Amino acid sequence: MQLEVKNLNFSYNNYSFLQEISFSLKKGEILSIVGPNGSGKTTILKCINKILNLKYGTILLGGKNVKNLSLKEISKHISFVPQNFSSAFTLSVFEMVLLGRKPYIKWMVSSNDEAIVMNTLEMMEINDLSFRFFSELSGGEKQKVLIAKALAQEPDIIILDEPTSNLDLKHQFKIMNLLKKIIKEKNISAVMAIHDLNLALRFSDKIMMLKNGLIHAYGDINNILNEKNVKEVFGIDTVIYYHSGFPYIIPIENQE
Repeated sequence: MQLEVKNLNFSYNNYSFLQEISFSLKKGEILSIVGPNGSGKTTILKCINKILNLKYGTILLGGKNVKNLSLKEISKHISFVPQNFSSAFTLSVFEMVLLGRKPYIKWMVSSNDEAIVMNTLEMMEINDLSFRFFSELSGGEKQKVLIAKALAQEPDIIILDEPTSNLDLKHQFKIMNLLKKIIKEKNISAVMAIHDLNLALRFSDKIMMLKNGLIHAYGDINNILNEKNVKEVFGIDTVIYYHSGFPYIIPIENQE
């Protein structure tokens, strides 16, 4: 299912957060949105997921205007992994992931719902945590559970807000490798807001660079994330090196 965003504008209390945002995403593609704090990354995600009500612009999901879809309909196609999650209830890992089946549950949880949860836990390599309490888990384990909850929705598009922000280096790469593998195998799409430019380079198909609520650059990673654009968006000098076929951005001392 293709996602199309056309001329998205969002403002609040007469302050403009986003202006003329347009992009498209096909099956199997991963789009990373990068930019300084306050540039509008999370706002775009929340507009796509209808957490924020869009006033100007159009978001199409498989050709249908998201504005005309209910939250339940949207949740059958789009899942959201927030940067932080807290719950007033004490839930096991199994129960947490089962929440992802909520759009499909009518009167009671079915054996199919339970089977999907178990398969998702195994796919995310956390089936051994099924009966642990979510609140007792490490940061990396919690992040895997939240991604599993999103995947249990059987979405066409998964949206992630800073999926590696609270993780150490080892778990950043472990989760991103696993997430990319699942996205490609299931032929779904992903949009993620992310701070780490090197992770964006390593795991994305497309990059969108935001500055002051505007798209500064958008397209294939090899054409977009370069020294010139990084300087113009983040105000820092960098060089890009390649190792084993992967590009890496290295900040260098600014002499200005």
